Amino acid sequence: MSIDMAQFHQVFFEESFEGLDIMENGLLNMDPGEADPEEINSIFRAAHSIKGGSGTFGFSDVADFTHVMETLLDEMRDGRRAVTGEGVNVLLASVDVLRDMLTAAQDGGSADAQRVKAQRAELDRILANQSADSAAEAQAPDSDAQPLLDAEPVGWKIVFRPHQHLLRTGNDPLRIIRELAELGELEADCDISGLPAFAELEPEDSYLSWELRLHAAVDKAQIDDIFEWVEDDCDFAVIPVLPEGQPTQQAQQAAPASEAAEPAAELKLAEPAAERRSDSERRQGDRRKSAPAKASGGGASSIRVDTGKIDSLINMVGELVITQSMLGMLGDEFSMDKLARLREGLGQLERHTRELQESVMQIRMLPISFTFSRFPRLVHDLSQKLGKQIELKLSGENTEVDKTVIEKIGDPLVHLVRNSVDHGIETPADRVAAGKSETGTIHLSAEHRGGNIVIEITDDGKGLARDRILEKAIDRGLVRADDNLSDKQIYELIFQPGFSTAEQVSDVSGRGVGMDVVRRNINELGGAIEIDSQLGEGSTITIRLPLTLAILDGQSICVGEETYIVPLVSIIESIQVRDEMLSLVAGKGETFKLRDEYLPIVRLHEVFGIGDAKAENIRDGIIVVVEGGGRKCGLFVDDLLGQQQVVIKSLEANYGKVDGISGATILGDGSVALILDIPGLMRLATEGGGQRSGKLALTA
Repeated sequence: MSIDMAQFHQVFFEESFEGLDIMENGLLNMDPGEADPEEINSIFRAAHSIKGGSGTFGFSDVADFTHVMETLLDEMRDGRRAVTGEGVNVLLASVDVLRDMLTAAQDGGSADAQRVKAQRAELDRILANQSADSAAEAQAPDSDAQPLLDAEPVGWKIVFRPHQHLLRTGNDPLRIIRELAELGELEADCDISGLPAFAELEPEDSYLSWELRLHAAVDKAQIDDIFEWVEDDCDFAVIPVLPEGQPTQQAQQAAPASEAAEPAAELKLAEPAAERRSDSERRQGDRRKSAPAKASGGGASSIRVDTGKIDSLINMVGELVITQSMLGMLGDEFSMDKLARLREGLGQLERHTRELQESVMQIRMLPISFTFSRFPRLVHDLSQKLGKQIELKLSGENTEVDKTVIEKIGDPLVHLVRNSVDHGIETPADRVAAGKSETGTIHLSAEHRGGNIVIEITDDGKGLARDRILEKAIDRGLVRADDNLSDKQIYELIFQPGFSTAEQVSDVSGRGVGMDVVRRNINELGGAIEIDSQLGEGSTITIRLPLTLAILDGQSICVGEETYIVPLVSIIESIQVRDEMLSLVAGKGETFKLRDEYLPIVRLHEVFGIGDAKAENIRDGIIVVVEGGGRKCGLFVDDLLGQQQVVIKSLEANYGKVDGISGATILGDGSVALILDIPGLMRLATEGGGQRSGKLALTA
């Protein structure tokens, strides 16, 4: 019987990435000097699971690296080492490296060997109680030193410190020493400094440690095999002993400190056995990728589903089977006197189909915490880099959204949060001068509102500089100095491509790249973004998104013989326009006045080249007021047909990309209706849609 290991690998990688998230969140919640034992235990268990799984599946480099992290965490857990800010930062950086190693292993490649080695040296430095400056001095090359040469070790120095509970696991330190002695001549020095007073001795506890010198040129893997069964219950280091006068880079990294130091202070974990890599492997190691987990082979992905949702789906399938059986019996012996039962059966079928649809959609729903979980680390790192004190508050993390929305909203949110950290929150000195607390606050929230999900990013920073934005926009020719713009319209200008008011360009922001991409990505999701800001008090950015991208609530409209779908989320209202509401504005074309606001009119039959439109005169049709991309307009259509849910079909997959159209759907009579892309339609009308009408008409 053959076993498909790919499925087990996928589960391992998914669980490992979840473990990394647990480690990262736990480390971010740790306060130096006030570590919560439960928090450290949670982090330790996640690291231990990753190490065990990677060892089982043959990812030895991952297992070795995680083992070093685990040793540091174990010392913090047992109280042997204080929790310091430096230690937490090194562990956070190690989580990043471990994530890269797992991603590379998942994709069948190699992680960045130099980055892994450098981070491992940082972990070893912390374990050896060295400061960063002293470690840098120790690693600095000596100009008078001889060039490094590769040499095979002639023996090994082994430091072996059993944990206090080792004897209770059924293991015996003397058995391990005897097995080492079988490899060659062995010298052993026992350290008894850990022995308590006789009255305090526990017969089942281990108190001794050893420094062993093996005078045999054996392979390091043979030594590792002896310690394999106790590696979780002891600290040990394996350091090569080289021929006299032949130091190697490996030896310097394995034992950077003085040989005369105490064994307990110099205890380090052994370097991986496969330290040397070929040039091709090192080149592959330069290929570094981001954190999201992808299943190996083809980019397939999976989600975990609550069993309650599966049970509900199974029940609905059962109800459908019963209804289908009833309709089948009616069809076999149908007569007009059974018409009432047929209608009843069709009503049940419609109801069950709707409930089945909702159950299936629920399976794709995931809590938005999958996206929010990345931001504590992002804010932590950026605030340290910029010298700011920032508290991140999260709310509504359990709000469920379609998996596709989760995947696509991450990058826009990163841009917005980075902008809040960099441009919104002031430095502690500036905040104190403004009468605020030194610590700024960024609040990231999500909630369901009116059939949509609403995400808000709020900060209590300095807010948007309205006058500076307007001045910059006038300089760039985006608006005229005599334009009468509201605050909201001025704030919308920051979404223009390349727009930036930053005085200095940094690697965080200020290049004018990002906000236009944010709006475009959100529009592609069928959503909208708004900004509200008060100078000196802060800003709020509101994003509205559909709950799912597979099914759309839409308004059916007709233009001539064609039927189109307008997303309900884009519709503000529908009105019939009177003559006194119409006007012509130079340079802007036909407009109508709606509550002291002049909105442009987009005649769909002209944009789409439909020659048989029933309503040529504005008074004979309907104006549908829509909003998209921060702008409003009135769509002139023949009539409204009704509201309905439609299943979205990709137009690009079945035909090609068409400006002004986001997709298509199949109506109940089997005909195809195009779904309007409101922001794209506005651009199309502005640029002159008549030239493209042939393409649109052909698609319809």
